[in-house]
Amino acid sequence: MLVAEDLRLSFRDASGGAFRALDLPRFAPAMGAITAVRGPSGSGKSTLLYVLAGLLPPDHGHVRFADVNLYTLGESRRDRWRRENIGFVFQDFHLLPELSPLANVSIAATFGGHRANVTARARELLEKLGVPHSRRSVELLSRGERQRVAIARALLFDPPLILADEPTASLDDDAGHAVLDVMKALARDGKTVVIATHDAKALSSAQATLVLGHGRAIEARQAVAA
Repeated sequence: MLVAEDLRLSFRDASGGAFRALDLPRFAPAMGAITAVRGPSGSGKSTLLYVLAGLLPPDHGHVRFADVNLYTLGESRRDRWRRENIGFVFQDFHLLPELSPLANVSIAATFGGHRANVTARARELLEKLGVPHSRRSVELLSRGERQRVAIARALLFDPPLILADEPTASLDDDAGHAVLDVMKALARDGKTVVIATHDAKALSSAQATLVLGHGRAIEARQAVAA
């Protein structure tokens, strides 16, 4: 189970003044459920996901998953742990435009050692998500297809925790529903799924909601098993 406690993180603005980006006493999303994090731009949604993923160390507090206290690990050990346990879907995809969909998904296996059958696993995920993996470049794909490539990459090693930053942003209805169907299936398989979103469709798909304002919890609704 993922548990974050006493998270505090401050940044400095253009004038050099400090402002609190995150101030969260506790966040413990349920396994087997989708938890949505919503709030206006600048409310701390993406910041929270980056802290949960071990990508942005907080000034104070801790993040635990299973028996691991994430920020007691050194950076290299934290990177290895994240590859094994977290699938992160970035809002801007972070795909390599010159590579094919298949190469974009399987490239994660080049970090930390080769994995057996990784190409077959990448192809299986792309087929499951309806992405034409034979395209020479992801630039030839629609935005919705590129989003699904990013999801396939996040799922390559079958991680127990999925963090998705605005996974339906700028997608048409069909593409958005396809992405949400994937998130629902992951939750049904017992994964912990956390999505930062302002999309009404995504919010209605969640079993729990955390509302942030200026990095603080304004409202929280308890999750139930999906």
